[in-house]
Amino acid sequence: MPKPNKGPRLGGGPAHERLMLNQMASQLFEHKRIQTTETKAKRLQPVAERLVTFAKRGDLHARRRVMRQILDKSVVHELFTEIAPLVENREGGYTRIIKTGFRKGDNAPLAVIELVLEPVAPKQKAAKPAAAEEAPKAEEPEAPEASDEAAEAADAPAEEAPAAEEKAE
Repeated sequence: MPKPNKGPRLGGGPAHERLMLNQMASQLFEHKRIQTTETKAKRLQPVAERLVTFAKRGDLHARRRVMRQILDKSVVHELFTEIAPLVENREGGYTRIIKTGFRKGDNAPLAVIELVLEPVAPKQKAAKPAAAEEAPKAEEPEAPEASDEAAEAADAPAEEAPAAEEKAE
């Protein structure tokens, strides 16, 4: 787990913060979403995503590394058997933070942190735009008369080809 940043901790020293974040990660994996303060959610996100990455590996060493942080065996089992297969095609971004407003008593900003378990759609490569293909042609220095003749020569066979197809039918 990353070393806490310098400055105020989430309710005590670094050891207490580590324990608190590990327990919150355990509750997140058990319930799939939890409501907490915005600051705690932002501190929990990298911890939870790292544990999910270990779960995706799925080997014994990864399971033992997760067991060092999450002490509940049933939660670790759920992480490795139920959550990891749902996010196996996702390349990160396993959690989502949604700001929900402010707490009534002390006006602390609240947020919901949840696991993103929807299947990921593979990205399709976009076709190259026509402008990008024409750019190399624009860089070639040609005489204006030669380019006009080349354009007419290129258009002529294209016009003749449909006419030949019509005759064939």
